This record gives sequence, C-alpha cells and structure tokens, in this order.
Amino acid sequence: MQVQPYSKLKIIGIGALVLIGGVLVAAAFRPDSFRVQRTASIQASPEKIFPLINDLRRFNTWNPFDKKDPSLKASYSGAASGAGAAYAFEGNKNVGSGSLEIIDSEPAAEVRMKLDMRKPFEAHNVVEFTLRPEGEGGGATRVTWAMQGNVPYFAKIIHMFFDMDGMIGKDFENGLAELKAIVENPAVKQAALTVQP
Repeated sequence: MQVQPYSKLKIIGIGALVLIGGVLVAAAFRPDSFRVQRTASIQASPEKIFPLINDLRRFNTWNPFDKKDPSLKASYSGAASGAGAAYAFEGNKNVGSGSLEIIDSEPAAEVRMKLDMRKPFEAHNVVEFTLRPEGEGGGATRVTWAMQGNVPYFAKIIHMFFDMDGMIGKDFENGLAELKAIVENPAVKQAALTVQP
C-alpha cells in the first residue's frame, strides 16, 4: 500500500512535533545554573599577578574577549582599580555589548566581577579570579578563572545545542596563557603595564 503525499506530510509533522516536544521537556530538566573554570600555574607570587586582574585596563591587555574585535568601543568608569572599577564595551557579534564591574577585591587573593551582557542576548553572570600560592616557598601561583550564572528556561534550550564550557572554556585557557606570558616574560610584562588612559 502506497502512502499518500498528504499522509507523508502528516507523519513528518507529527515527528517534528515529537522532536520539539522532546527538546522542550529535556531542557526543563537541565541544571538551573552553570559554571565554567580553567586554572593555570604561573611562576610568580600572587602579589605580582594581582594588579593585572584588579585593574581593568591592565586586565584588558590579556583578556581574549577584548581582542576579538579590533574596532571594539570601550569606556572605563569608577575607581581606577578594585571594587567600583567598571568597563563598558560594544563590539561585533563575537564580543557583543555589555559591562564588567569589579564588585569585590581581596588583595593578592581574589577578584570578583559582575558581567552584564545586553547583546547578543541578555545575561547576568559573576566572574571570579582566585590566586593561591603553590609550591615550596610560594614561588608560583595557581590562578583560577571562573564564570557562573543562572540559566533561565530559554537559555536551557540554547544550552541543549551550545555548551557553555565549549563556548568559552578555550578563551579562558588562552587568556590565562597570555597572562602567564606577560608575568613570566619581562619584555611582554612591560608592554602590558603600559596601558592607554
């Protein structure tokens, strides 16, 4: 018995609805929050590394997201460094637009930032940097870069197809490698410390 064209379309339509329904149900069971983090060991004390994170101008000398758009529009406001220092940016689709503000800073130990994205989609996340001495004599520092946030239902659907760790994990690795190069290589470090006002 041959299936009529109308019946084929009906079967395809039912299959598509079942598939969409499955995605929507599966999304509902995904976690309500996410966390992405990467860690690097840098041959320097926390005191030497901390200023390159706690000062947003210095932070952006190695921040990989800031380098994704050569024509990025950026502005700094608030404190020169530490809590209250803020940075607004507007870039291409690889960067988006939003703001970054340091909300807590513990000298040579931790920097917490609030990341508010407007484009390509709205998101409100917390970025954390922790610095912990490691090795004998504290000659090295374990630097961890992490981002975490809530995942509303719509974002859960997106995360079914685009994994946050896969999307930004490599950028975290590249950024920490750049930070390591700046701190451990005096010539690179000098360039990073000379920032534009």
